[in-house]
Amino acid sequence: MPEFLFVDWLGKPIWMWLGFHAVVVTLLAFDLGVLHKDKNHVIEVRESLLLTAFYFGLGLAFGGWVWWYFGGQTAQEYVTGLVVEKSLSMDNVFVIAVILTSLGIPRAAQHRVLVWGILGALVMRGLMIGLGAALVHQAAWILTVFAAFLIFVGVKMLVSKEETEAVDINDNRAVKVLRRFFRITPELHGQQFVVKKPDPETGKMVRWLTPLALGLVLVNLADVIFAVDSVPAIFAITTDTFVVYTSNIFAILGLRALYFALAAMVDRFAYLKTALAFILIFIGLKIVVADTFDLVHLPPWVSLLVTVTLLTGGIVYSLWRTRGGAQDEDEVASSARAR
Repeated sequence: MPEFLFVDWLGKPIWMWLGFHAVVVTLLAFDLGVLHKDKNHVIEVRESLLLTAFYFGLGLAFGGWVWWYFGGQTAQEYVTGLVVEKSLSMDNVFVIAVILTSLGIPRAAQHRVLVWGILGALVMRGLMIGLGAALVHQAAWILTVFAAFLIFVGVKMLVSKEETEAVDINDNRAVKVLRRFFRITPELHGQQFVVKKPDPETGKMVRWLTPLALGLVLVNLADVIFAVDSVPAIFAITTDTFVVYTSNIFAILGLRALYFALAAMVDRFAYLKTALAFILIFIGLKIVVADTFDLVHLPPWVSLLVTVTLLTGGIVYSLWRTRGGAQDEDEVASSARAR
């Protein structure tokens, strides 16, 4: 092979980066060109769960290659990063569901927004990880800053109250800015992002954005905001840029499939946010205790075990507490009538 393929870039040879991106492009082509070439196809919950398992299985299979090539510790860091990123992306899914529902985008059209949203997320995560890697390798104390930020975000998630009122997307600051600078149609136009319509003032045919384009912009903004949490979280687990990047990308690849499963069951995961908050706090404390002050060394498998335990506990407890929602409401109504 050409010698340049063995030149190190961000700690790994170029052939490794090219090989991974070839896998990603192949997966995207297979997903979009074979599995979902019908633009009007609506992904149901069962299909969504199967696709989610498929992508997560591929992520674990890649972790097997990491184990074979780099060793057990690096593989444990990769799997821990994959689980953490997948966990945090679940919260992102709920926000995306609120955005698309508030804009009145039907499920068949949501697929198109998510496809382009994920492509944008891949690019943005790559840029943010590259910036994070440069900061970490230039100044080790940045990890301590990341840790403090993760603890702050985790505590904030624990003490903040959930908004139970319906969300009016028109009150969103980003929406107001977009409506100020761009023409946006009030109605959908199939699955088009841009359409030509007459200008109300001049009558000339001009380009308008549709609610689908507005949803795409808001979804990408939401991903950037969530990346502010997730990128420091993965760097708190490992500073290996290749592991950070690949675990992030595999978590994002399955995000679209995960969306259609979780969006239909948003109300069943009431306590997932609490579990995610504890995960962020644990990762932040791990950096402070193990790395900053060098008090206790925690092997990667401990971080993985704690993360999986907290995530599983949050999901199981949420499903258990919301198992009889309709029955509980009937009992409350009966009690109210009795009083």
